[in-house]
Amino acid sequence: MAEKAPKQIGAVGKRKTSIARIWMTSGGGNIIVNGRELERYFGRQVLRILAAQPLVLTDRLQSYDFKVNVEGGGLSGQAEAIKYGIAKALMAAEPKLRGVLKKAGFLKRDDRIVERKKYGRAGARKRFQFSKR
Repeated sequence: MAEKAPKQIGAVGKRKTSIARIWMTSGGGNIIVNGRELERYFGRQVLRILAAQPLVLTDRLQSYDFKVNVEGGGLSGQAEAIKYGIAKALMAAEPKLRGVLKKAGFLKRDDRIVERKKYGRAGARKRFQFSKR
């Protein structure tokens, strides 16, 4: 007897300064990002592929519907935050997928963020040009 997935599963994915809140329900494979379809939200094909990678890897592209609320950062960081959130939601619904998702590196939080600018410097680490005279 197969387990029934809960009605709605929530997950949060983060990358750089982007935060994606994911709501997953069983359905036909629709991904709605901030009220728009995935294809309309991300103009570049690369970002659409990146966001849907966990679904393609686990062959669940037509199994679930996703409602995504993403904010902060740029489009690249938002796509990676969505990827991480979808992977976490899939693992919560089907724990047996953990091994596949973990091996692909989708369950690892990439916590790299931009280093802040320090006073007395041109940037985070760059110094102003030195002049002896």
